[in-house]
Parts: sequence; C-alpha cells; structure tokens
Amino acid sequence: MTIDGLSDDDVRAILRRVRIFAVVGASAKPERPSYGVMRFLLNQGYGVRPVNPGVAGQTIHGQEVYSNLAAIPPPADVIDIFRAPEAALQVVREAIAAKDTLKASVVWMQLGVINEAAAAEARACGFTVVMDRCPKIEFSRLM
Repeated sequence: MTIDGLSDDDVRAILRRVRIFAVVGASAKPERPSYGVMRFLLNQGYGVRPVNPGVAGQTIHGQEVYSNLAAIPPPADVIDIFRAPEAALQVVREAIAAKDTLKASVVWMQLGVINEAAAAEARACGFTVVMDRCPKIEFSRLM
C-alpha cells in the first residue's frame, strides 16, 4: 500500500479530473524540481498558479506568481506543495482557509513531502490527499 492510501486508479482519476494546480513553493530557477514540473504540467494542458512570496508579481513560464493561496484567482483544483515537510501543515491550513473560494479538492504533497498531521487536517476538511508523489511522474506513469 502507498503512504497516501491511494491506488493507481485513484491517482489517474485525479489527474483526469483536475485542471489547475496551485504550486506552492514555485521556483524561477531552472535547476529546481518545481520549475520543471510546472513546465510539464503546462505542456500537458493544465493551468498553473505559482505561489512564492519571494517572487510574487513576477512570472514563471509566463504565469503570474502569487504571494499566497489567498491571492490566487479561482479556481485552483490542486494545492501542490513543493515545501519542506515541516512547512506542509501551514500550507494545508492556508488551503483550508481558501478551499471554498478556490474550489480546491486535492492537496498534493511532492516527493519527500510527508506530513501525516497535515494530511489528517486536509482529509478532515474534505480534501483528497496525495502524498510523497510527483504529478509529472504519476502522469507519465499512468496516463
């Protein structure tokens, strides 16, 4: 069983259903994983809303960068967390606060981002939680 309890069919269904990823921890540096994942998602036809307070107002891959989840124009189906595991709980709490406005339904924690407390809070508020996975890898593997 996977750490998030999701099957391949579950993840495939998520990737087919969602359209816009809010990438928290987005980077404008080409050597950073978030940079490549954002490009991949855009190339697959997904929308991307980069979130990084350090470069808010700038663009990454032609997409405006936002300072936080509350600043994103809706919708954003997936809150994709590219932050250290210990930062995930705060991001989840921001996602919970913005859930109804953004129409978000999925919290996706990237490879290496494992935070059971964050996952539990997200699930308790109705999010589907994907944890310790990369959408680029999962898309390439399952779609």
